[in-house]
Amino acid sequence: MSSSSAQATDLPVAAGAAVGLVTWLLGYAITYIVVAPDVRDSPLQRFVEAFEGEPATYEMVGWVFYNAHFANTVFRDLPIVGSHTTSFVGGEEGFAALLYLVPIVTLLAGGFALTKYQRIAAPARGATVELTVLPGYLVASLAGAFLFEVTIAGATGAPDLLPAVFLAGIVYPLVFAGGGGAIAGALETRAGESATTSRTER
Repeated sequence: MSSSSAQATDLPVAAGAAVGLVTWLLGYAITYIVVAPDVRDSPLQRFVEAFEGEPATYEMVGWVFYNAHFANTVFRDLPIVGSHTTSFVGGEEGFAALLYLVPIVTLLAGGFALTKYQRIAAPARGATVELTVLPGYLVASLAGAFLFEVTIAGATGAPDLLPAVFLAGIVYPLVFAGGGGAIAGALETRAGESATTSRTER
C-alpha cells in the first residue's frame, strides 16, 4: 500500500479541526480588516460608547461576520419594539455584499488545502474532509455567538443563535469545505492518472 493510500484511509481529525478553527478565525480577521473602520465611526458605536463607556468594535464586526453566513443579528428588550432582527450585509445601507464570499472562499481554501496535504486522490473521499473541518468551525461559531453579545442600555444585540450554529457552524463547513476537498481530490486523481499515462507511454 502506498503512503498516499495509507493517508487516505483515515480522516485527519486533529488536522481538520485545526483547519476549521483557523479558517473561522481567518474569515473573522478578513471581515475585521474590511469593516472595522466603518464600525468605529458608526452611530451605533457612538451610542454604545455613550451608554456603556467603551466601544464594542470586535463584537459588531462579529455580527457582520455572522451576517455573511446569513445568520442575522437580533436585538432584544428594545424600548417599545421589544425585538428586532437585521443584517448589516447588503441592502442600501449595509456593507458590501461581497462579504458573503468571505466564509465561502476561506472554507473552500481550507478544505482544498487539507485534502491536498493529505494527498487524497478521489473527489468523494476528498469531500469527507468536511467532516473533520466541521468540529473546529462549529465550536468557534458557537463560542462567537455568545462572545459577540453586546448590552446596550439594558437591551442586547447578538448573532441569532440557531442560524449561528446551524448555518454558520454546520451547513457552511459541510458544503464549502467539502467542496474544496472534492476539488482537491479530483485534481489529485487527474494528476495521478496523468502520471500513470506518462509512465505507460514510456
